[in-house]
Parts: sequence; C-alpha cells; structure tokens
Amino acid sequence: MNLDEFRKKFLEIKNKGYVKSLRKGPTGVGYTLETLLGIKENNIALPDISDIEIKAHRSNSNNLITLFTFNRKAWILPPLEAIRKYGSADKNGRMGIYYTMSLKPNSAGLFLFIDNLNISVRHISGEIIAQWNIENLAERFQEKIPALLFVSALTEERNGIEYFYYYRAQLMKGTTPSLLADQFREENLVIDLRLHDKGTRARNHGTGFRVYEKKLPLLFNEIIDVVK
Repeated sequence: MNLDEFRKKFLEIKNKGYVKSLRKGPTGVGYTLETLLGIKENNIALPDISDIEIKAHRSNSNNLITLFTFNRKAWILPPLEAIRKYGSADKNGRMGIYYTMSLKPNSAGLFLFIDNLNISVRHISGEIIAQWNIENLAERFQEKIPALLFVSALTEERNGIEYFYYYRAQLMKGTTPSLLADQFREENLVIDLRLHDKGTRARNHGTGFRVYEKKLPLLFNEIIDVVK
C-alpha cells in the first residue's frame, strides 16, 4: 500500500463513522484500524507502508509508549554496582532498578539532568549513573521511526463494547537533538531504567525511551495532515 492508497482507504473508514472494536483492550484501536485497512497484524519491527509506520491512538489516552531502547556505552557506573547502591527490592525480594526517570529526584535520589549535549541519570550527591548523547538519541529515533502515520480516534462505549471514529491521519517526519532535549525538559519524554541483580551480573531489559501518547507529535519537526 502506498500513501495515496492509504488516503483513499482511510477516507472510506472515516466516512463509516463509529466502528465496533474488533478486539478488547488497549490494542483494539490499532488492530481494528489495521484490519479495516487490510493490513495483517504482525510483531515484526518493519514499517507498515513503504518507510512509514502506522500508529493509531485514542485521542483521550495519555498512556506512555516506548519509542526505542538504547544502552550502548551509556553506563558510567557499572550496572550491578548501580543496582546495589540505588536499587530497591521487588515483591519477591529481588533487587533492581525499575524507575521511570524525570527531572525531579525519586525516592532513591535519582533524577534526569539535561545539558546542551547529553542527558544523564544522576544522584543528588552528584554521581553520574548513566549518560546518553542527545545527538545519538536523535539518530536512533530517526533510525527506528523515519516517518509515522499518526491516526487519531474518538471513542465511545455502547453496552460495554468500545467503538472508534477514526477522524484524522497525520504524516510526521524528522526530529532534531534540540527538539528531543526540549521534550525531556517538558517531561513529555521520559527514560525507563529496567534492570535487576542476577547475582554475578546485572540483567538489563533495555533502557526504554518513552513518550506520552498524545505528546508524540511534539517529537517531530514536520507534520502534514493526510486526512483531517
């Protein structure tokens, strides 16, 4: 499917008005759209249309979604040492660092610090735990999401069943290091640390760079209304 074909199909879907969700739960909005478009569901990390990925969202949703993971050469403090110094026990007594980081220090004294070149996780003592170059993050973002079709849907519930009205599709492309830095400062973009103590080493599930769903357009410097 190319962009012109998507536009024609999407207009047909929009003209249907509210359509019944084809799946219960949070993935219903995307699965229903893909089914109506004739796209087979898959979990392969490949773009949906040429080099454009499709993302459908509920207009009233403020969920966090993961854009990408990125750990390469980020840890200044060895991860196992960081866990034992700043981690906390889960319900099974396992020590780990499972924190969504923001500019405000958390209960472990860890917070995000941003300058013109880097974003880092620091402790209130001044110790730097991990650090990422913002230009590298912008490159990783561009690599992961070169272009995005962002489809917005209104929702309503009828007799316990969710219905969607897909009313807008926007093509979003491009970002810059300064744009990402601004969104970190606004706390629309956050970092999830996800690692635990395996005894002799740290098990890292991948540092997640996440955004509030409805704030996703703020990460792009070019937005075109495909259908509105």
